Amino acid sequence: MSILGIDEITFGAHDIARCRQFFLDWGLTLVEETPLRLVYESLNGCRVIVAHSDTPGLPAGIEADPTLREVVWGVANAADMAHYGAAMQQWPGFVQSDARVGCTDPSGLTIRVQISRKKDIDLDCAQVNTWNERSRVDQASPAYERACPIEVGHVVLFVKSLEAVTQFYQEVLGFVISDRYPGRGHFLRCAPRGGHHDLFLLQLPEARNGLNHVAFTVRDHHEVFGGGLHMSRCGWDTELGPGRHPISSAIFWYFNSPAGALVEYYADEDELTENWQAREFTPGPTMFAEWAIKGGIDGETRRQKNAEAPSGRFMTDKPKA
Repeated sequence: MSILGIDEITFGAHDIARCRQFFLDWGLTLVEETPLRLVYESLNGCRVIVAHSDTPGLPAGIEADPTLREVVWGVANAADMAHYGAAMQQWPGFVQSDARVGCTDPSGLTIRVQISRKKDIDLDCAQVNTWNERSRVDQASPAYERACPIEVGHVVLFVKSLEAVTQFYQEVLGFVISDRYPGRGHFLRCAPRGGHHDLFLLQLPEARNGLNHVAFTVRDHHEVFGGGLHMSRCGWDTELGPGRHPISSAIFWYFNSPAGALVEYYADEDELTENWQAREFTPGPTMFAEWAIKGGIDGETRRQKNAEAPSGRFMTDKPKA
């Protein structure tokens, strides 16, 4: 019995029109729309909702909008939902219905648990040739004109009390710590077997509650690049990327989001089991990124932003002295 992953997230925002275009460019499918509410789906049915800040009944935010208002976690069946409902009964904001159970976590974030609506999908993904294994034969690697995210893979939150929030997710929802920045950050996964993290909690020196970013899983690193280049062509601003995280091994690209903080494309994270031993790291630039491009890549020139545009010549096509 364990949480399967994120089934739905809700943002609160003021600029609905700008959010509408951003998530369409991001690659999500708009399935419902009213003047105050947008509902998107990823490829596997994971939902992203953007609600106007004035929407009646919208869960309270952990910081001023735009930000994340709610995270809904998925489970396999009604028995699992009842199990987590019993575990959450003592927590503030507890609610229970036929469709969902939930409460407020120690950071003030509204969380819910429901029977997962996500569907299993089978996708063609890039094969990688290494020195030892040649899995791609007579086949070129894919190139993507844009990304179509598979699901919301993880959320990253700033918290005032790292230990209290971590304890909640471990004891109430059964999460497991994958790696640590002692006293500063915890990477948690939903179950002993799974991707490196579904939730990352960060405690800043000036401790506060808030959203750092929401991450969307794509097929492979080529789709990270294709999605990022498309967002660049659409005029959206890169915060950092592309790059690679050494802790989770994932390839990433972060964009500034009108729905709050950052959103990330990522692929190729580590897959862990119950045999994994959590590691401890000292925060620093080499731990966050093995390599990364500040400001991103221009979608037209395919060069770092503000770099000289390509001339069309071969790189070695230079006049002799």
